Amino acid sequence: MRPAPEGDTSAAIPKLGFAHRTFASFRSRNFRLFFGGQTISQVGNWLTIVALTLLILHRTGSGVSVGLLSACQFGPTLVLSAWAGVLVDRYDKRTLRANTQALEMVPSYALAALAFVPHAPLAAFYGVAVVGGCLFAVESPVRRSLVNELVPVEDLPNAVTLYSAMNNLARVGGPALAGLLILFVGYGWCFTIDALSYFVVLAALGMMRASELRRVQVTPRAAGQIRAGLRYITGVPDLWITFVMLLVVGTISYNFIVVFPLFIEKSLHGGDGAYTLVYSAFSFGGFVGALVLARRTTVSIRSVAVGSAALGVTSVAMALVPNVVSAVVLAVAVGAASVAYMTSTTAIAQLRADRNMIGRVLAIQTVLIVGTTPFGSLLMGAIADSVGARAPLVIGGIAALAAAIFGVLAARRSDARGAPTLHDRHPGAR
Repeated sequence: MRPAPEGDTSAAIPKLGFAHRTFASFRSRNFRLFFGGQTISQVGNWLTIVALTLLILHRTGSGVSVGLLSACQFGPTLVLSAWAGVLVDRYDKRTLRANTQALEMVPSYALAALAFVPHAPLAAFYGVAVVGGCLFAVESPVRRSLVNELVPVEDLPNAVTLYSAMNNLARVGGPALAGLLILFVGYGWCFTIDALSYFVVLAALGMMRASELRRVQVTPRAAGQIRAGLRYITGVPDLWITFVMLLVVGTISYNFIVVFPLFIEKSLHGGDGAYTLVYSAFSFGGFVGALVLARRTTVSIRSVAVGSAALGVTSVAMALVPNVVSAVVLAVAVGAASVAYMTSTTAIAQLRADRNMIGRVLAIQTVLIVGTTPFGSLLMGAIADSVGARAPLVIGGIAALAAAIFGVLAARRSDARGAPTLHDRHPGAR
């Protein structure tokens, strides 16, 4: 394989045929098991997310209430995820993954029990959401860092993109299935099926071959490891620039689970079917976009900026649609743009970070993606209630465009200063 030119911070993979380049990671048995189990689990996860969001929206009719639910689900990430990243670097990732999956099924069973009880108090749903959010804060960096051990390093960009494709495939099936289940059998079965899906992940983890894992030497226990992770990020331009962009996009632009139901029901006057259709179209666009991006051989700050700009343009365009049909069409474009942005910023983090820092880097990235949701969700819900449900899409689009401009300018300034890159520190690193 031809080495990257000096000063080039792009990550390269071998030149292969179309199918091999798109699905290169499937050569690894452990990744195939991970992909299959996680697909089933993520479908179940989206059953719970959609069902719980619609349940709260129907019982309250309030955008702030929906935003509060999102804050309960993702707020714990802001507090716990960085600490979870230290655990990821200290302990075996597959074992941590199995333990978190076993615990995460408990809130799903609790939600199912509440949903089958007539007139269960809303406070109980919010309380279970907080417990699930605490477990998610620990599980997310474990799951994402495990990808790094499942494939050879040259397949890692492809694995990250196929992982995103899998998430979007689940977002196509999950909301659609949730809409059917809610319509015909009720909310409780959505939560029950989600709880059962965790057994598939546990089975897939048990079937993995430990000898084929690309394990990382665990980091010994020491004081100040979270601070060390933050200092490390600030010293790598590819990381700190994209993380600043993610702070903006994650807080303001990436609130689809709150913005979409409010936009569909309040501005376009659609029902549950319309919402699940639009969200499935959004996810289908992300799935197709991820398959296209899986053939990509390089990733850089420019890739992240292009994705952010595309997300901004498509979000503003969607805010202007007059009806549900046109919203479905635009949702495909928004989904593709969101994946172009998120896979690029995730690939940067996976590839630029030293392997003994990968848990902390991905945990801090999770804070920026998910931990900012409580602020953004409550803000967007309040804006939708007071100004109109189209306004959050416009504001989110403008924020994504601003982040793209910042990324381009900051990268140019860093290049002009000759700031060290990961390649400069570790010659031969991809």
